[in-house]
Amino acid sequence: MYSINRFIPWLYRSLAVFIFVLFMASGIQAQIIPVETSQNAMVFQVDKSNDLKMIYFGEKLSRDSEYRRISEQYKQATDYTDVYNSAYTSAGSRNLLEPAIRVTHSDGNQSLDLEYVNHQTETIDANVSLLKVTMKDRVYPVQVELYYQSYFNEDVIEQWAVISHQEKKPVVLHKFASANLSLKGKDFYLTQYYGDWAKEMQPEESKLTRGIKTIDSKLGTRANLFQPSVFMVSFDQPSNEDEGTVLYGALEWSGNFKIEMELDPQDNLRIIAGMNDYASEYKLPAKQEFKTPAFLHVLSHNGKGEASRKLHSWARNHKLLDGKGDRLTLLNNWEATYFDFNEQKLFSLLKDTKKLGVDLFLLDDGWFGNEYPRNNDDAGLGDWQANRKKLPNGVSSLVEEATKNGVKFGIWVEPEMVNPESSLYHKHPDWVIKQPKRDEHYFRNQLVLDLSNPEVQDFVFKVVDDLFVENPDLAYIKWDCNAVIYNAYSSHLKEQTHLYIDYVRGLYNVLERLRDKYPTVPMMLCSGGGGRVDYAALQYFTEFWPSDNTDPLERVFMQWEYSYFYPAISTSNHVTDWGKQSLKYKIDVAMMGKLGFDIVIGELPDEELRFCQQAVDTYDVLKETVWHGDLYRLADPKKNDFASLMFVNSEKNEGVVFNYLVNNRYDKKSEAPVKFKGLDAAKNYQIQEVNLYPETSSPLNSDQVLSGDFLMKIGYNPQVHAGRKSVVLIIREVK
Repeated sequence: MYSINRFIPWLYRSLAVFIFVLFMASGIQAQIIPVETSQNAMVFQVDKSNDLKMIYFGEKLSRDSEYRRISEQYKQATDYTDVYNSAYTSAGSRNLLEPAIRVTHSDGNQSLDLEYVNHQTETIDANVSLLKVTMKDRVYPVQVELYYQSYFNEDVIEQWAVISHQEKKPVVLHKFASANLSLKGKDFYLTQYYGDWAKEMQPEESKLTRGIKTIDSKLGTRANLFQPSVFMVSFDQPSNEDEGTVLYGALEWSGNFKIEMELDPQDNLRIIAGMNDYASEYKLPAKQEFKTPAFLHVLSHNGKGEASRKLHSWARNHKLLDGKGDRLTLLNNWEATYFDFNEQKLFSLLKDTKKLGVDLFLLDDGWFGNEYPRNNDDAGLGDWQANRKKLPNGVSSLVEEATKNGVKFGIWVEPEMVNPESSLYHKHPDWVIKQPKRDEHYFRNQLVLDLSNPEVQDFVFKVVDDLFVENPDLAYIKWDCNAVIYNAYSSHLKEQTHLYIDYVRGLYNVLERLRDKYPTVPMMLCSGGGGRVDYAALQYFTEFWPSDNTDPLERVFMQWEYSYFYPAISTSNHVTDWGKQSLKYKIDVAMMGKLGFDIVIGELPDEELRFCQQAVDTYDVLKETVWHGDLYRLADPKKNDFASLMFVNSEKNEGVVFNYLVNNRYDKKSEAPVKFKGLDAAKNYQIQEVNLYPETSSPLNSDQVLSGDFLMKIGYNPQVHAGRKSVVLIIREVK
């Protein structure tokens, strides 16, 4: 017989082992890492195998302790997809789905198997936190740091990765995503955009089905020309303005991008977003870091409008250069003169600038080149000396004349590009991106300079710096970028597959240097239209040019789509001769952002000149609400005969409503009241129509007082019809 004294130690030891195992298991299960904002939570879990998984992204729970129970509610992964919701999926080991990272080690091994090491959270300020999760390969000395920067008030999260290693020879990076999201839903609906020159931001919505949907660009420079890197994903059913769960996503990168959406066997939508790996294998030496660009996203449970307002607030507060500041109204000479001008003609336009009442005169293309004068678009790019025939006294005489007229002066440049007909091309053919054994292919008669080369970076920096040094009162830069990269080859780079990435990094280096020296000078981001509009570039620019298509009817639709992702203060809108609409319609549309003019002021009839002057004064009254207010879209031009949207300031005591007829067929009009949004239901308001032609009156009653409750539940009819195709209203609180 066994004595009880011999049994008790065995029982204690067994119980101790059981408790230890239970403790360890519970400890592993307890390793929950939440990233929380005001409304949402992105939750990671370190499982028993030390894998880091994204187990939840949705509305924040009131009890943090319950995040650990989320994974229990879903079907467990099968053997062949045991990393289906990995936080950063690697290739070549256990994963059989689309990876976020793929490498070849220095010994030729193509597998990577990442495990969790540790994490830490840094509080940057009361609104911003940064989570860093460190992971490493289980065999090789390769490390990946995942970063999640959360903006509490705006519900925005930026995420990126930093890859490094300690192998003896370089590791080849074949794929290097910024983000790897795993989302749960019954169905998913994608809104993406496509376009071309003068046809930017065309929306397209479709249901995501099994397989991989890819949005990408291989253009090198004007990456967003055909397909921008912004998108929306609605959960369960298509979202509308005020209802539905929707995720907005955007890559902060000005070069080739790839966004892959894979509906996997476990009903997860896996979104993998980052730089495009096309022709871009990257050899990473030991002890060097490869940092991916940030991928940003915002999740709303109350439709597209809320998502837009959160993203706009984030952009103004944290990303857009001088997002909470002021902007300059301007007169541009392009459609007044094109390349045909001289000093005296420009002096006359400077006087017109003062007469119009705007802040600045912008000199566009055609002011430079001597051996190869810039009299059309096939010569001169690269030779940034003032043309002696057109400007015998240089740019400085124009800056001085602008000052005399009480206006500011700005200038157009395209310093990344070169024409074959230029002194620069003949002097430095090694600075040009082109295959040495191939015929040259031109985009707008030009080629791209190799910004992966530090010498070229210095040259481009000097082009802009010299303008400021020689003209200290220069007040504005319009930075254009009209060509894409053909026959990609760099005579500077040893590794040709680095070109697409190092080009963009070189561009950012130049812009960083310029902003260090000239931190406050306004600059427009132009790329033949919206070919380079992203939040990485907009860190250096105060505004962007949406499209060369300035037909105001087309712009109603384009600016509507841009407004989902970019705030009004960042959008440059010019009044031009494009389109058959009235001058009033054109100005009203341009007022929905940063107002500019590109018309011949001297040829305007007196009545139209007075109207333009009056419109500039009106714009000065409403621009603060437009630039810094919350946007509410009221009537979608794709679904109605008219478009209507409004901006409301933070105090909710002022709003601006823009209304446009977009269907010119017989008897089309705003038949029913438009329900306003964003007002204070308890406040009383008066509505006044503004920006009317001189000596005309409005049919609207500006004396009546209506409550915010009435205006939001019943609405207000702006009386848009064939005789009143555009109507602008100011709403003010009455106390």
